[in-house]
Amino acid sequence: MSVFDDSRLDDPAALQATDHLLRRLAMAGARVRAELEAADDVLSSLTSDGFRPRAIVAAGRDARLVRAVLEPVCPVPFVAWPGPGLPGWAGPLDLVIVLGGQSEDNDAVSAAAEAARRGCGLIIASPEDSPVAIASAGLRHAIRLPSQSDDQLAAAVAVLQGLHQMDLGPEVDAKSVAAMLDDVAIECSPNNDVASNPAKELALVLADALPLVWGGSVLAARAARRVVEALRLASGRPALAADAGHLLPVLNQPPRDLFADPFDQGDELRPALIILDDGLADTAVTETRNKLALKAERHEVRVHVVTQAAGTDIARYAALTQHGRYAAAYLGIGLGRYGTAVDDGPTEPGIPSEDPAW
Repeated sequence: MSVFDDSRLDDPAALQATDHLLRRLAMAGARVRAELEAADDVLSSLTSDGFRPRAIVAAGRDARLVRAVLEPVCPVPFVAWPGPGLPGWAGPLDLVIVLGGQSEDNDAVSAAAEAARRGCGLIIASPEDSPVAIASAGLRHAIRLPSQSDDQLAAAVAVLQGLHQMDLGPEVDAKSVAAMLDDVAIECSPNNDVASNPAKELALVLADALPLVWGGSVLAARAARRVVEALRLASGRPALAADAGHLLPVLNQPPRDLFADPFDQGDELRPALIILDDGLADTAVTETRNKLALKAERHEVRVHVVTQAAGTDIARYAALTQHGRYAAAYLGIGLGRYGTAVDDGPTEPGIPSEDPAW
């Protein structure tokens, strides 16, 4: 098991060696702005214009994020489609949304091609020469938002902005999403030491722990899954994001042995409960959170809360996810998996490909 060295979190040499990784995280807000700027001409022409589809189908990367934002307020039925193609009932009266980046995504390509074949309305976010754009070329009813990168969140924000203008989704305030990501980058900057950096603090919590990440709202739960993906990638350890029913049994831990030798524990790691709080004032969510925290306290499981209660739904989701990704990057640095002579980590820390299981 890799040993966590907390001195690496403030070591200029270690941080310089991972500058390309941390810079990618710091530029998340800039990527959202670039996405919106590139799509400005298309977005400015999008209005409801009296059009209301029979249903909306989202396919491709982060379709479930789009569903989590839209489903509570969308005036028509909404489906996130996890497989290739489209549901059998999808046709000319329906709108298909495909988030497809430059990289190969067979399910997204299949969905776009099937939408073209059936004459569905289609909104895609992808670069001009991407497989998804090519599959939908020539479709008269297709609207393409020209993505500038493979950043899933940036593409989703642009699409959600367009759906809001078509009266099919809530207010997005895309500029505030970018500003929120900038704020996270300032808070979690490598220039801030452990005492003043919330992401480094979370990395310390997880230095010798197995993360259990919980979010009470639908969007916080989506953020929890993204954070867990980043933590697995950075640490090479198991991590779990799940609802309370699955996490409560894992919190049943034996009491700590005060006289145990911490250097004689082998690969044994105790869980740590990470709560993502997006400020949702819901009685059921509060009760569940209290139940998790109380059980964790009884079984001597450490609890750490990441809170983001300001901004629109998608802005709070973005901030929570980005805090977790920064923490994952610092966890990888502390464990020596990033920024070492033998560094086989990703070029984009904590930004793994879409989980095929969603």
